[in-house]
Amino acid sequence: MLTVFVLTGAIVLAQALPVWAEEIPGEPTGHQVAVNVDEREDGDDQIGESIWTLTNKAGKTRIRHTLRYWMDYDGKDGLSSKSFIYFDTPPDIKDTTFLNWSQEDYQADDDQWIFLPALRKVRRIASGDKENSFMGSDLIYDDMGDREVEEDTFKMLRVENDNGTKMYVIEAIAKKADYIYSKRIGWINADRWTPEKMEFYDRKGRLLKIMKSDWVEVDGIWTPAKIVVNNQLTGHRTEIENKNVKYNQGLKASLFTERSLRKGAP
Repeated sequence: MLTVFVLTGAIVLAQALPVWAEEIPGEPTGHQVAVNVDEREDGDDQIGESIWTLTNKAGKTRIRHTLRYWMDYDGKDGLSSKSFIYFDTPPDIKDTTFLNWSQEDYQADDDQWIFLPALRKVRRIASGDKENSFMGSDLIYDDMGDREVEEDTFKMLRVENDNGTKMYVIEAIAKKADYIYSKRIGWINADRWTPEKMEFYDRKGRLLKIMKSDWVEVDGIWTPAKIVVNNQLTGHRTEIENKNVKYNQGLKASLFTERSLRKGAP
């Protein structure tokens, strides 16, 4: 699977090579680049902490701290993965929890729920709400789940050299009509298959936001240490610093249930 969000570390890219896609002699096709990104090792499960710094155009900041848990399902029960996020600060959103079940079937919407402690209620995220901001950040609910390779068509745009690092630049266009993003362009590190930069364009074709990632190796697995998302239309910025990431912890499936949302931190 491919996902926009932070710990699994793969960015939305691709599906089968359409007839109009260009190939560069001596280089992998855009499809093969996407497959390599998708197949990069990300463990059977993972846990970690994140500090979210949200900054508006005027420079005012808000800080959130989260715990995140993720498990690879690899097609079991028709799912590609499950994830659980717990907010423990600030006080006004403490104990908010979010659950995502990513479907293996690329034509099916991911299942998402959020528990809002002020209302003492679990709310299912409807398909029409998937383009809403996730907890005031520059990510939306649709960004919080996996994206299967079958969901997009793409082409290789070019190969770039970034201070000695070879980058494959890929354009992805969703098969789904009227998708939230008209296109996405990703810069992929050719040595380790990590997405270094991603541009997201809105339905009008305007550059909506730019995401950049810094990577470190944890237990031999490339892991995003920091994600920065800059909204080009509003001037808002989201910085996510990931720390204490651990892989293959033997997480239990019972964590990733609607019932667990009300319990708070595992």
